[in-house]
This record gives sequence, C-alpha cells and structure tokens, in this order.
Amino acid sequence: MRHYCLFKTGFGPCGLLWSEKVCERLQLPEKSPMATRQRLTHDISDCEELDLRLAPGWVQGAVLSVQRLLSKGQADFSSIPIDMRPMPPFFRQVYEATRRIPPGQTLSYGALAQAVGSPGAARAVGQAMRRNPLPLIIPCHRVVAAGGKAGGFSAFGGVVTKQHLLALERVGSLEGQEDHAGALSQAVAYLKQQDPILGMLMDEVGACELQPKHRGSLFAALAEAIVYQQLHAKAAATIFGRFRGLYATPEFPMPSAVLQTSEETLRSVGLSRSKLLALRDLAERMERGLLPDMQQLLDMSDQDILDALTKVRGIGPWTVDMLLIFDLGRWDVLPATDYGVRKGFSLTFGRRELPSAEALQRSAERWRPFRSVASWYLWRAADRNKSAPA
Repeated sequence: MRHYCLFKTGFGPCGLLWSEKVCERLQLPEKSPMATRQRLTHDISDCEELDLRLAPGWVQGAVLSVQRLLSKGQADFSSIPIDMRPMPPFFRQVYEATRRIPPGQTLSYGALAQAVGSPGAARAVGQAMRRNPLPLIIPCHRVVAAGGKAGGFSAFGGVVTKQHLLALERVGSLEGQEDHAGALSQAVAYLKQQDPILGMLMDEVGACELQPKHRGSLFAALAEAIVYQQLHAKAAATIFGRFRGLYATPEFPMPSAVLQTSEETLRSVGLSRSKLLALRDLAERMERGLLPDMQQLLDMSDQDILDALTKVRGIGPWTVDMLLIFDLGRWDVLPATDYGVRKGFSLTFGRRELPSAEALQRSAERWRPFRSVASWYLWRAADRNKSAPA
C-alpha cells in the first residue's frame, strides 16, 4: 500500500508519495493543490492520502528537507531512502550522477552523458530528466543545456521555475559566506540580468549597503519595531531612547523588567496605550516561552516565522518583513504593502499611481530570490525623490 501527502512550501503545495520503505515520487507545485494531487497519483490506484502528522518520521524528515530547500536554498537529501532499481539501467546511471552535482552548480546534458560513459547521449539524458520521479531529491534542475542555458524543465512554470531553483540554491551558498559584500554583488548582478530597468536604478544608486543587524534578542528587535510603527524615524528614536533610559542596564531590558514597569511610567516616555499593550503582550509571551528565540528563527521558514510572530498584539506582516530583512538577513522578502517600496517602484518604472500590493508581487516575481535587495534599491529611489529639489 502506498501513501501520499500534500504539504506547503515557499513555492506552493508539493506532494510526496511513498511506500513502506522508500520515497517513490515528489511532485512540485502545479496550478492548484488538486492539480498537484492528480499529477502525483495519476496512474496509481493503490494509494491513500495521509495526514503528514501520521506519516513515518523519515517521511516527515524528507518533507522538512524539501521545505528547507524551497525557502532557504539549503537542504541535504542524501539520507532520504529511494529505490532506483526499477528504473532503466541508463536512467539509473544518470540519476546517480545527477545526485552528485553540488547545490548551486550545474552540469550540461552532454557533460552528464560523458560522465556516465555515454558520450553523445545528451538527448537520452534529457529524456531521463523529463521522466525523473523525484525532482529536487534527484536534482534535475541542475542539468542545463550547452553554454549554460537553462534548457527545458517539465515542472509547472518550466524554465522560470528551474531558474528560480538554481538562484535559490545560490542564495543558500551566499548565506554561508563571510564576505557579505561579495554575496551582495552576486545578488545585484543577478537582478540586473533579470530586470534591466531595475538595473539602471542600481547603477545610479551604487553599491547595496543592506547589512543585517543580527541582534541576539528577538524581544529587543520586536520591541523596537513596535515603538517605531507609524512614526517618523526621528520621533520614534526619541521615544525609544527614553524607553531604554528607564532601565539602568547596558543590555536591552528583560521582558520581566518591562512587565514590572507601571503603565504610568511607560506612558510617560511617549508610548501610546496601544503600543504599551503591544509591548506588554510581547514581554509576557517571551517570559512564558511562547515565542522562539533568534537562534530558533534561523532554522524556520519565512512563513513559519510570520505565523509565530503575528500572534503578538501589534505585530503584523510588515513588522515581520522588517525583521526578516534587517535582523535575519533573508534574501527574498518583499514588503509589498510598504509605502516606500511601492513609491520607489512607481518612480523607477514610470507609473503614475502606486501599485497595489498584489500588482507589486506579480511584478516582483522576476526578482526572486533576491527581492530583499530589490526592495532596498526601491527604498533608495523613494528617498532620492524626497530629497530632490521642488
């Protein structure tokens, strides 16, 4: 008896089908969950859908690896059990060689054919890629046409999906680089190639100076975000400085200290009642261990972080986006509701009106997986417009 499940990823709902001991199929997202399910099980009658929470531990581990790759570009599939014995011998050779291609790197169809001892069999390698039952686990997206061209890709979205996967894996390798400036240069070069108009703005602004703060305290990061919400930066900095001044410690105050501070004292530094209540809710949740710490956030997907933190009073998607970009250093975040990003987009692309969040998200698809960097440049476009003479 076979089982399958659908699960959420940064690319959309994927599907995994397995038997008692091995993964048999992995399905990348289609147009809809129903289409993903149909593609996954189209010629198999003896399979049953199973809640992922009831699946064996090794299946849950495989799902986590897929989710990690499609959110952070980093994953290790070597321990996932698969069985290539039923496959044609040539396909089996090709798949084994494909699994040895490192993340973020590529090999041409011809070079892969030569690697398995069949020079001139590039077309047959392409057929193996099209019939690959386990994309990502057998990383067929790393196999490209001559000259480094993307070639074909049978998953929904075709070549665009393939390019996104490769770029996302490069992001994963960039996150581990000590040379942050070098990583930014690679991201900028990719964006210029994808979007020449955005590239013109990049040339005018100059080097990207996006530098994550990497603060050790989630409480400090979110408390500052709450204070700064809907205020001019100068006014917010004054209030935040007065708030810090209430506590005679060089480090940021502990949640317990904030909970012990009277409402009257907190209001005296300029905090509104709504921000005071948000700070107290944040402090209480931190004190009770209901929120992850910064170290735990590093291993969570953007969506999981959003789900966890928006339970706090006063914390919405925009605040989480700022945390992802400026504290966690995530490369592919688009604050689609942010006024500065929307204004910068309209100025850069010659639009008379600000784009809606939905329209901006559609336009920003070509910037994946470096939408954080693109957003930084759009903020600069808005800033330059403010300082321009009337």
